[in-house]
Amino acid sequence: MTDGIAWLAEPQSIAFGGYHVTLARGLGAEGLAARIAASAQWSERTVEPIGELTGDGLIAALDAEYGDAWDGIGLRLGVSGEWTFAVAYGGWFGEFRHDPAISEGEAEVFLVEYEEENGKPVPPTFFYHRDGARMCSFNLHLDDSWGNGQVDGHPEVVREVAELLAAEGLPDEERADREVHRTVLGVLERHFGLTLPRALVLEAPLPAVLLADQPSSGRVSDSR
Repeated sequence: MTDGIAWLAEPQSIAFGGYHVTLARGLGAEGLAARIAASAQWSERTVEPIGELTGDGLIAALDAEYGDAWDGIGLRLGVSGEWTFAVAYGGWFGEFRHDPAISEGEAEVFLVEYEEENGKPVPPTFFYHRDGARMCSFNLHLDDSWGNGQVDGHPEVVREVAELLAAEGLPDEERADREVHRTVLGVLERHFGLTLPRALVLEAPLPAVLLADQPSSGRVSDSR
């Protein structure tokens, strides 16, 4: 599989530690990066372009800049058809708010993330925001291991997603988590038309940025 998003359920599908992928419609790459930076919860961050890099190249750049890639955060940015995407690297775990404001101005923004090495354990999660409102969110194991395993959000969207999951026999406590994870991602990719080009993400150089800490006076401006 080269497109869709179900391939993210594979072990270490993008990098060690899990994945944090944002897909947007109605935003350019610069605007999406700025909005992700603005959603940082613990410090204000600037977007600093550092050229076109592979995933390994960005991890090496984070190592060089911070001494350890886990002490910094970087994004690789791209476009596939109608979708703009951002893939996070480094210490992104727990660093960003899942704020519907990221979709203000009639944009649609989808976030899928999985802290694969978190021992608590934290399940993979999905968020769909549109025009400043949360439309749908849930954990992709569809269980109560970490918060509510129920699909939540706008009633019409919730009904549609829940019906599609039910058609796949989900939720099902007897199924392995990874199988549920992969099946749910497949449902989401088909229903919302989500696509993330695997070969491009894993092999090609893409525009890369660091999300650098900044003094409190300087949030990144929001641009399309």
